[in-house]
Amino acid sequence: MVLPWALTVLSLLPLLSAQSPECANFTAKPITNVTLDWLSGKWFYVAAIFRKPEVNQSAKMVRSAFFYFAPNQMEDKIYTREYQTIGDHCIYNSSHLMVQRKNGTVVREGKGQGEDRGGLEGGWTSLRRGPDNKVLKALGTENTGQTPMLHTPTLSPPENGTASFAYLLLSKNSRSFMFSAHPQDKQKMALSIFADKPQLSEEQLNEFHEVMECMGMHKSEIIPTDEKKDQCGPLEKQHEEERKKEQEGAKEE
Repeated sequence: MVLPWALTVLSLLPLLSAQSPECANFTAKPITNVTLDWLSGKWFYVAAIFRKPEVNQSAKMVRSAFFYFAPNQMEDKIYTREYQTIGDHCIYNSSHLMVQRKNGTVVREGKGQGEDRGGLEGGWTSLRRGPDNKVLKALGTENTGQTPMLHTPTLSPPENGTASFAYLLLSKNSRSFMFSAHPQDKQKMALSIFADKPQLSEEQLNEFHEVMECMGMHKSEIIPTDEKKDQCGPLEKQHEEERKKEQEGAKEE
């Protein structure tokens, strides 16, 4: 299913600085089966900070986003179904993240490094839909292995011949988690937060701010999303109905 890794991937960067006890609490921990089970299900992309200019600009175009994680413990993968509202259009993408358990990281593969298992739309595919839920443009990239999306809520887009890494930061007290990338590179560092609801609680928001400050980021850099601007509800409903019919058909067989 996955092609041999023929290209060199980026070296893992050091974790967040542990100079203070507070920042030490926000370093990545090894990923276990319990972690993967916990990550399973629906998540909302709530806010992020991206220092890399091109990623920052793309992220500002995402009005709202949510996604589904389906971890496979045997394969050390997290299969994803991502829904993004960009402008007044819904963009859907199915792909996967590689899990590196010991380092507490997940990886978005770059061009030529892998193939994605076909989702509802088949292969590594993005569908662009308008407010009436009609397909405006279908984007298929089975030959390149690289998503055409402007921005992905789970990880920054991988560059050709590389892979995009992120450290998984779990919250101890709330139903949310964060991804941090390039924590020691002031020009490229990134931090994003996800929750099981489209809006953060006060506790979740405070934790996001604490990690942000540990990385040397500022509140003025935060790029928020707005669940009220979501245009993907109808497509999500359609997909759920299709999946339900598939499951019922499988039972009959």
